[in-house]
Amino acid sequence: MLDDALKTQLKAYLERLTRPIQLVAALDDSEVARDMRELLDDIAAQSDKITIVDDADPEVRRPSFAIARPDGGVHLRFAGLPLGHEFTSLVLALLWVGGHPAKEDADLLEQVRHLDGDYTFETYYSQSCQNCPDVVQALNLMATLNPRIRHVAIDGAAFQDEVERRQVMAVPSVYLNGEAFGQGRMGLAEIVAKLDTGTAAREAEKINAKPLFDVLVVGGGPAGAAAAIYAARKGINTGVVSERFGGQVLDTLAIENFISVAHTEGPKLATALEQHVREYEVDIMNVQRAEQLIPGDGFIEVKLASGASLKSKSVVLSTGARWRQMNVPGENEYRNKGVAYCPHCDGPLFKGKRVAVIGGGNSGVEAAIDLAGIVSHVTLIEFDAQLRADEILQRKLRSLSNVEVVVSAQTTEVTGDGQKVNGLVYKDRHGGEMHRIDLEGIFVQIGLLPNTEWLKGTVKLSNRGEIEVNARGETSVAGVFAAGDCTTVPYKQIVIAMGEGSKAALSAFDYLIRTSAPETEAKAA
Repeated sequence: MLDDALKTQLKAYLERLTRPIQLVAALDDSEVARDMRELLDDIAAQSDKITIVDDADPEVRRPSFAIARPDGGVHLRFAGLPLGHEFTSLVLALLWVGGHPAKEDADLLEQVRHLDGDYTFETYYSQSCQNCPDVVQALNLMATLNPRIRHVAIDGAAFQDEVERRQVMAVPSVYLNGEAFGQGRMGLAEIVAKLDTGTAAREAEKINAKPLFDVLVVGGGPAGAAAAIYAARKGINTGVVSERFGGQVLDTLAIENFISVAHTEGPKLATALEQHVREYEVDIMNVQRAEQLIPGDGFIEVKLASGASLKSKSVVLSTGARWRQMNVPGENEYRNKGVAYCPHCDGPLFKGKRVAVIGGGNSGVEAAIDLAGIVSHVTLIEFDAQLRADEILQRKLRSLSNVEVVVSAQTTEVTGDGQKVNGLVYKDRHGGEMHRIDLEGIFVQIGLLPNTEWLKGTVKLSNRGEIEVNARGETSVAGVFAAGDCTTVPYKQIVIAMGEGSKAALSAFDYLIRTSAPETEAKAA
């Protein structure tokens, strides 16, 4: 199951185990179970602290395995194979159950230990989903810390009948005590905040007590991380407030154009960004959404959704962008019930089904190519008269027998049966005829929208909602700078966002020097 290089790497990790662990196998006669037995044998062979025992419980999912301590107290299970993006989740679970400490905020870990209640979590994931590991790892960690928390991570592709019965059409999908708990990427802090309702108020109180910043960066993507590092290196009081550190990079699968790095993945890059920022004295305030920007006399105030408020002498706005929606009837109603925005994450849930991809740019054509290897048929729908993707991608698309391309088509409605998508309606932009396609999934890939609604009426925005900036990253408000995908700077690329973030921080530092100079001179006199 594991090649020699991976076994060697795993062996080195497992040397960190400080206590014995058991792999409790609940197998059957399926091919997945045979692969799982091989995987468990490979793992156990890398450490004398690991043993394999059979699970006699007839109620557990099969094939699955638990990672447990001989004395009990940990309820953590993988149903299906934790490979692909979830292999890291498997390794971390082995380490945590085996006594190796997690690299998380100590206060947050203590909060998990003291959660009062019995919680049984189930997470549906796909091996190709880059959003799933954060959720799986957070809940696995919670299960190792608190004996009243149970977690099973379920590979949706291995449990298709269960996925159909529960109508799971997007991953990660999390259930708590049998009821839907959440969908999409969630970190440990977000999950704990949903369980411990007093968390938000306590965090707001801490934030309100913070002193005046020199530079406050709003947003934790590539632009925000670069701005924070450049500001902190100047020795000034720097803060970062973000809804989720890493931003849209967390939703990016393969990155192959980041100069000097031939290939990486979004979550890996996001982790590296945060680790780099934390090497400096930067106050990171995560899981916090900005709602209002208020220019003041000598400082700028940023109000948060939690009710807290931050003040700073200068601000760098780097709030990024999000997937653009079609804004047609049925889209919101069937979001995560057939309407999806991440083909890498949710594609495996539509194995053997008919789907559509909306959008003929690079993202749309790449999605159609990827999905064609999983689903029975793909209809790609493009508004313009021709596809806009690179020719090399179009050639690949045309070579696929189970893909149909419809151009000059305007999607007008998503239809469903009340529970899930069953089709879409589009209009022929030439003749005006209406057409309906029967299908079970719709993947929307029509570009990005800047996260700037909260800034309307404060800083000048373009007709597309982008923050207007000059060559120095300055906005229409003194002391407020902006960088990255939320601005009018062309070409929304990671490397460009990092450069713009660095430039905005340098401009903010220059602004601070210039605005403080008269006061300094007056004191000297």
